[in-house]
Amino acid sequence: MALPKIQHAIFELEVPSTGKIIRHRLFTVKEEKILLLAQESKDPKQALLAMKQVLNNCLIDMNVEDLAMFDLEYLLLSIRGKSVDNKINFTIKDPETAEVVKLSLDINDVKVSKNSEHSNQIRINEEYVLFLRYPTITEFEKMIENGTPTAESNYDMMVSCFDKLVSEDSVVKFSDSTDEEIAEFSNDLDSAVITQLKKFFETMPKLRHELKYKNSNGKDQIFVIEGMETFFI
Repeated sequence: MALPKIQHAIFELEVPSTGKIIRHRLFTVKEEKILLLAQESKDPKQALLAMKQVLNNCLIDMNVEDLAMFDLEYLLLSIRGKSVDNKINFTIKDPETAEVVKLSLDINDVKVSKNSEHSNQIRINEEYVLFLRYPTITEFEKMIENGTPTAESNYDMMVSCFDKLVSEDSVVKFSDSTDEEIAEFSNDLDSAVITQLKKFFETMPKLRHELKYKNSNGKDQIFVIEGMETFFI
């Protein structure tokens, strides 16, 4: 007699960037093994691959490639909290005393931090407004595939996030344009627009949390956790 297939409970989560409600199942032993191996590898490429694989396994009717990177990080952390434990205990080395400090992170306290000055719209001139989308895990994979990110790879990611160009009477989607057309357009942008593009990425929402503690010198310290390191701590 064949072993029965285990049926998993279904839960709901809200995607931070869109407010859309998605459905998911919890981690199984298979997903926990994938993440453990990625954590032990200390390899950013392996970590990204593991995150994508696990969420593809757990999300229902949702393509991971469509998620902003901070959405993906938040969903993964939230599902981990429901699947394993909402508390993560770990140690750090205090930068002042070099002592080992024990800390505890409650996953339920970790939120997506949003900057009030952030905008995905940049005015190119009196006629056109450039709309940007958030980078996905695919863009991050491309950026680090050759090792440490470079100025060129950062610029390529920035250009890959061009979504559409809007005027009063037209909408041009960059997905309908050729690589040559996009390259020509980006090369014609002035320095003021480039500054706004950089600001978009600098103020982009991110998974961030601060843990306060006191070291052996009695000094109040803050340990900041951001992005992927929140999960692979």
